[in-house]
Amino acid sequence: MSISAINVRNQFRGRVKEVIEGPVVSEVDVLTPAGLIVTSVITTRSAKELGLVVGKEVVALVKSTEVSIATL
Repeated sequence: MSISAINVRNQFRGRVKEVIEGPVVSEVDVLTPAGLIVTSVITTRSAKELGLVVGKEVVALVKSTEVSIATL
Protein backbone atom coordinates (compact mmCIF):
# COMPACT_ATOMS: atom_id res chain seq x y z
CA MET A 1 0.00 0.00 0.00
CA SER A 2 1.32 3.43 -0.90
CA ILE A 3 -0.10 6.86 -0.36
CA SER A 4 1.05 8.46 -3.61
CA ALA A 5 -1.06 11.61 -3.39
CA ILE A 6 0.97 12.77 -0.39
CA ASN A 7 4.61 13.84 -0.69
CA VAL A 8 5.85 11.54 2.09
CA ARG A 9 8.49 8.94 1.30
CA ASN A 10 8.72 7.26 4.70
CA GLN A 11 5.64 5.08 5.05
CA PHE A 12 5.29 2.33 7.63
CA ARG A 13 2.42 -0.11 7.28
CA GLY A 14 1.21 -1.70 10.48
CA ARG A 15 -1.58 -2.17 12.98
CA VAL A 16 -2.59 0.06 15.87
CA LYS A 17 -1.08 -1.44 19.02
CA GLU A 18 -2.31 1.14 21.54
CA VAL A 19 -4.19 4.43 21.71
CA ILE A 20 -3.71 6.61 24.78
CA GLU A 21 -6.48 9.18 24.54
CA GLY A 22 -6.13 12.58 26.16
CA PRO A 23 -8.55 15.49 26.23
CA VAL A 24 -6.77 17.31 23.38
CA VAL A 25 -4.11 14.98 21.95
CA SER A 26 -3.75 11.21 21.76
CA GLU A 27 -0.70 8.98 21.46
CA VAL A 28 -0.98 6.22 18.87
CA ASP A 29 1.46 3.30 18.71
CA VAL A 30 1.67 1.43 15.40
CA LEU A 31 3.30 -2.01 15.32
CA THR A 32 5.03 -2.73 11.99
CA PRO A 33 5.42 -6.23 10.50
CA ALA A 34 9.13 -6.03 11.44
CA GLY A 35 8.17 -5.62 15.10
CA LEU A 36 9.07 -1.95 15.34
CA ILE A 37 6.76 0.56 17.00
CA VAL A 38 6.12 3.94 15.38
CA THR A 39 4.49 6.43 17.75
CA SER A 40 2.47 9.46 16.69
CA VAL A 41 0.84 12.23 18.69
CA ILE A 42 -2.27 13.52 16.95
CA THR A 43 -5.34 15.40 18.02
CA THR A 44 -7.93 13.30 19.79
CA ARG A 45 -10.50 14.58 17.33
CA SER A 46 -8.44 13.22 14.41
CA ALA A 47 -7.95 9.88 16.15
CA LYS A 48 -11.73 9.56 16.56
CA GLU A 49 -12.47 10.66 12.98
CA LEU A 50 -9.97 8.05 11.69
CA GLY A 51 -11.61 5.40 13.86
CA LEU A 52 -8.27 4.40 15.38
CA VAL A 53 -8.70 1.34 17.56
CA VAL A 54 -6.36 -1.48 18.54
CA GLY A 55 -5.86 -3.85 15.62
CA LYS A 56 -6.87 -1.42 12.86
CA GLU A 57 -4.56 -1.54 9.83
CA VAL A 58 -2.96 1.84 9.15
CA VAL A 59 -0.05 3.52 7.41
CA ALA A 60 2.20 5.78 9.48
CA LEU A 61 3.47 8.63 7.29
CA VAL A 62 6.69 10.21 8.55
CA LYS A 63 7.86 13.57 7.27
CA SER A 64 10.45 15.43 9.24
CA THR A 65 13.03 18.09 8.61
CA GLU A 66 15.17 16.94 11.54
CA VAL A 67 16.03 13.68 13.25
CA SER A 68 18.03 13.89 16.48
CA ILE A 69 20.19 11.03 17.75
CA ALA A 70 21.77 10.66 21.17
CA THR A 71 24.24 8.08 22.43
CA LEU A 72 23.38 5.71 25.26
